[in-house]
Amino acid sequence: MNESGKMETHHTENDTKDMESNMKQEGTASMFANAAAATDKEHKMTLWQGCKLYPKAILWSVLISSCCAMEGYDISLVGNFYAFDPFNRKYGVQGADGTYQVPARWQTGLSNGAQCGQILGLIVNGLATERFGYRIVILGCLFWLTGVTALFFCAPNIKVLLAGEILAGIPWGVFQSIAISYAAEVCPVALRGYLTTYGNFCWGWGQLVGIGVIKAQFGRTDQWAYRIPYGLMWMFYPPLIIGIYFAPESPWWLVRRGRLEAAKKSLLRLTSPKSDPSFNAEETVDMIRHTTELEQDITSGASYLDCFRGVDLRRTEIVCMLWATQNLAGNTFSNYSTYFFEQAGLTGQIPYDFAMGQYAINMVGTFGAWFLMSKFGRRTIFISGLCGLFVTLLVIGFVGLVPESHKHAASLATGALMLVWAVFYQCSVGTLAFSLVAEMSTRRLQIKTVALGRAAYNVAAIISNVLTPYMINPTAWNWGNKAGFFWAGSCAIVLVYAYFRVPEPSGRTFAEMDILFERKVSARKFKSTKVNAFDVALHHQVAEDKPEGEISHVERA
Repeated sequence: MNESGKMETHHTENDTKDMESNMKQEGTASMFANAAAATDKEHKMTLWQGCKLYPKAILWSVLISSCCAMEGYDISLVGNFYAFDPFNRKYGVQGADGTYQVPARWQTGLSNGAQCGQILGLIVNGLATERFGYRIVILGCLFWLTGVTALFFCAPNIKVLLAGEILAGIPWGVFQSIAISYAAEVCPVALRGYLTTYGNFCWGWGQLVGIGVIKAQFGRTDQWAYRIPYGLMWMFYPPLIIGIYFAPESPWWLVRRGRLEAAKKSLLRLTSPKSDPSFNAEETVDMIRHTTELEQDITSGASYLDCFRGVDLRRTEIVCMLWATQNLAGNTFSNYSTYFFEQAGLTGQIPYDFAMGQYAINMVGTFGAWFLMSKFGRRTIFISGLCGLFVTLLVIGFVGLVPESHKHAASLATGALMLVWAVFYQCSVGTLAFSLVAEMSTRRLQIKTVALGRAAYNVAAIISNVLTPYMINPTAWNWGNKAGFFWAGSCAIVLVYAYFRVPEPSGRTFAEMDILFERKVSARKFKSTKVNAFDVALHHQVAEDKPEGEISHVERA
């Protein structure tokens, strides 16, 4: 080839590279423009507009969150069976006074069995969901539970019952993290706080159904008095399996897997575009792409170890503490309400009436939290709720100092205070933790971060479950109401932590949260700090950060 031919070939190669580079820049600029447009629409979207545009996302999220009701149902059974005579006669031991009770060590074992199983399930979920997707993992867990329920129903002794709790805990752990992650990824900012907290409502109705089933068995003294409540667990599986089989996959998960067309189709299945002519599925997919690539720049990996590296360490710490706060604020104490009431002097069906009232508050409290979220920030509600819980627990402790001659009046006061505690808890910590943990982590690490946070919840629950039976059991430490002092102290500790470490995520897109954490903004300044998700460099395609006031909506190379 002559010199002229070589030069032509060289020019052709350069022209091709320049063309590819220009196309890449144009593609990136187009993605930024679409992502910025979708972000702007999300910021302007009202709650009602979100409901009209995403009605199918709401229904699918509600369906998947309903899986959480199964754990609430079991917790209700276990905690209330300890005051149920047929159950105690089968699995307990006879005391000196002739009555039967499950020993404190076995109460601890049964309560912690599910928690240990959940920790394993959470670890598995962090790996399996990112690989196989939400639907496949949930369906596998439901089929697993269908078999494990037979252990509960047929348990000949308390050891088999414990084995059932451990094995059932594995899918329950998956549900607790997967339902929150799915809800956070299928809905816009306007709906995120409401759908992520719906999981707490499901806990409440699971507990309410459980206590209602036990009350329905009053008058029975045979084995079916406790076998029927366990057998009714099978009622959850058929409708959930059928519904989740047809559920759309998370568009965020599909984008992370590089399946952009599938993500668009999933998004269209989650929305009703006819209700909003301005909605553009491609823009929303590009917003998801932009956030995903932004997070790839900030964090290079997506393993469990990456949750503890760089800026993600702070986010993981906050998620873990938010979950643990639920137990450290006295949640486990309240789960033993029926048993506690009975030991405090309330007899017959009265303890169960109090428990039903408490579980009803668990459900209504979620709606109370929704109302508060429309008026105040989530950080404000969370901290205020902890203040209310601290005072209530302190008062419960002081009621324990009432003389024995006024025991009946003290018992009634305890019941009323437990209900007050439930109102504060469900309108704040119990409900908002579900939303906050979904918003604190990056999208790429969310499943794993939420799983780690829920594992922290389980560790705190195990510790609480070890201590609580001994605190209130008359054959052990016999603290009674005085246990309120202990939980008031732990509540005070997490209150101080929340004030200094928990930021305000309300109204922020996931990309904006990423930038605020990357810039190490103080938790108390999250709400007031102005940030634009499109003023940062992404793969060197965007100009460097500009001072506040000079930030354009979209910066192009």
